[in-house]
Amino acid sequence: MLYRERLTVPPAWWALAALFALSLLLAIGFYLGPVWGVGVAVAFLAAAAGGFATIAAVIEVDPERVRVGRDQLELGYLGDVAALDRAQTERRSGVEADARAHLVLRPYVATAVELTLTDPDDPAPYWLVSTRRPAAFAAAVRTALAVPR
Repeated sequence: MLYRERLTVPPAWWALAALFALSLLLAIGFYLGPVWGVGVAVAFLAAAAGGFATIAAVIEVDPERVRVGRDQLELGYLGDVAALDRAQTERRSGVEADARAHLVLRPYVATAVELTLTDPDDPAPYWLVSTRRPAAFAAAVRTALAVPR
């Protein structure tokens, strides 16, 4: 394994979920009683934790492939890799985006890496993947590409 990153939601999202659960506890607890309020608040927090765990993407680079969530890309089909800063990520995911691109973007991650594909049979010209460490991710892909097959 050359690189591994898990894109989890930021702590502010957990704080908002906790505040919403508290408001449910107070509103439902006042109306139906404290047992119902606590039950609904706990159920909401469990649902929020499940949702947050579901949207967390895992990025892995090994000597043979790049995995992003459930998707994987064999390194033989990879042409170039570019680490993008915040402004470049906004452009490549917005006005300069190709509708055929494979996007794995998270709204709480400002930077990304662009993986250009060389497979003529693949309709996606590139993958755009959110990452908190674009330079390290791109360096790991370059290292994997340099390994002879």
